[in-house]
Amino acid sequence: MKDLNMINKPFPQQELQERVARARTVLERNDLDGILISVPESIYYLTGMDHWGFFAAHVLILNRDGKMGLACRAMEKITFDNQVENATFYGHKDHEELSDYVHQAMKDLGLWGGRVGIEKRSLFLTPRHAERIQDDGAGTRWSDASGLIDDLRLVKSPLEMSYTRKAAHAVDMGTLAAIEALKDGASDYEVSAAYHKEMILAGSEYPGFGPFFRPTSRLGEEHTTWRGEIFRSGDAVFMETCAAYRKYQAPMGRLAYVGSAPAGIEASVDLAIRGMKAICEALKPGNEAGQAYEAWHDVAASAGLNDYHRHHCGYLVGIGFPPSWTGGSMVTSLFPNSTRKIEVGMVVHAHSWFTNTSVADYFISNTVMVTEEGGEILTSQTPETLILC
Repeated sequence: MKDLNMINKPFPQQELQERVARARTVLERNDLDGILISVPESIYYLTGMDHWGFFAAHVLILNRDGKMGLACRAMEKITFDNQVENATFYGHKDHEELSDYVHQAMKDLGLWGGRVGIEKRSLFLTPRHAERIQDDGAGTRWSDASGLIDDLRLVKSPLEMSYTRKAAHAVDMGTLAAIEALKDGASDYEVSAAYHKEMILAGSEYPGFGPFFRPTSRLGEEHTTWRGEIFRSGDAVFMETCAAYRKYQAPMGRLAYVGSAPAGIEASVDLAIRGMKAICEALKPGNEAGQAYEAWHDVAASAGLNDYHRHHCGYLVGIGFPPSWTGGSMVTSLFPNSTRKIEVGMVVHAHSWFTNTSVADYFISNTVMVTEEGGEILTSQTPETLILC
């Protein structure tokens, strides 16, 4: 029974209570009586509600006392009853307005006419819903609360760290299977199928994004994946993969070559590995995210690539629902001059990426956990060295 309970409820009530307490502190610090949360990752973080129904807007209403109500489609009540113990359900029929049920929850929670935050950056709260919710006629003082709860999710508890490690093991297993399936004449369907089979058998749920498998002809297309193409000798094959355990994402990436690799590849491989090491060493508690980028760029400059810059050398990950493994409605990245403080328990998808430069194309990326000593690579079972299939 205990194991079944952990499947249905991934977080013990004590952990959820601690999270709600931190959210209450955020409300007090921002002089808010309450907040409307519509980012699925944050709703899951505070309640444990885990399902595909988030495609239709869900709104979690939280007041400063820590009491919560969840407004969503009425048909989700069975799932809610099975999974959630710390909120009240407000279910609307499909011909009814979500806003009416949000308003009722606000009244019940003492927020009617108060100071209330709303997440304007949420992908899942459409303008129509947001406008109707804010047109309450009660004189509610609305403010943009985007990111307030998101930031709480950035630092992982020991339980969340253990979930991330399990996801990292699964993505390694899937990626190794994809590499094994990659050869001259193999289709991207075969490679993707091999990846998914082993990833799932290793314990992964569906990831929030991807995975991505592309040949040389589409190497630079950031977010396209398999579509029935055949890999040929000489192809550089882009593999950016991800697995998830209890919604905690573990992405990674490798550039593999079929049959042969270009001249100078050994130097590029060494460059990418040194870049990854530099990022990990810079991910020390108290450092700023921009320092990790500078550490990576210093490695690029050492190879004469002073003018080579990327938009970032990684970004934070954690809980992720489709359509992204970044965990929400934006990317929190290690970009140049970022002043975000690095903390123990953060998890980064770190990139050491050298493509379209004067050196041979190569890149690696890893799920990296911040420890007291710096960044620990969790996706360590897949080689960073040259992958020649």
